[in-house]
Amino acid sequence: MGQPDSREIPGAEQLELPPGQRLQKGWPVTHYGPVPKFKPDRWEFRVFGATADGEKHCWNHEEFAALPFDSVVADLHCVTKFSMQGAEWGGVLAREILALAPPAPQVTHVMVWAEYGFSSNLRLADFASDRTVFATHMGGEPLTAEHGFPLRLVVPHLYAWKGPKWVRGVEYMTADRRGFWEERGYHNIGDPWREQRYSYQEGPGDGPEL
Repeated sequence: MGQPDSREIPGAEQLELPPGQRLQKGWPVTHYGPVPKFKPDRWEFRVFGATADGEKHCWNHEEFAALPFDSVVADLHCVTKFSMQGAEWGGVLAREILALAPPAPQVTHVMVWAEYGFSSNLRLADFASDRTVFATHMGGEPLTAEHGFPLRLVVPHLYAWKGPKWVRGVEYMTADRRGFWEERGYHNIGDPWREQRYSYQEGPGDGPEL
């Protein structure tokens, strides 16, 4: 089970926030475009690209729901400057997916794909963190459709756009490639503690050219 870090302990009287963030009570709904309608008989989670065995790996909704369930207590930091602290995210750890469908040795990044073609790129090390989770629940309750049901990625140490809602799969990549928001001016890495909000803040090596 993932462990909260020293900044993310529920009930602590004084918790640190990344620069430029404000504490948010409750969980605002933020997304672009319509909320997709969940169709369980058509839903599939795929891992593809540079897999170790060269094959695509797939789980239907029932199979994915049967994978080991874990929880991570962590903050969520939105690039719009609100932070929600000490949330309990329940679901399937990203490292579980990496174990079930290993990447090829040359993989350096992943692209997480969601409904309507939304995507977000991550360094493999960020994806492989023991705190990165494909969340199905928050606070012990199933996610609502507006918050990403049936599946959203949570990467606690990065801004929340790096964890898309309505996730459908992961592509293993041998070179970096920008995702949906990264192509539209958001920072390629997205570390809130370094306030990496926008692409104009990028330094050498932070990402491929726009």
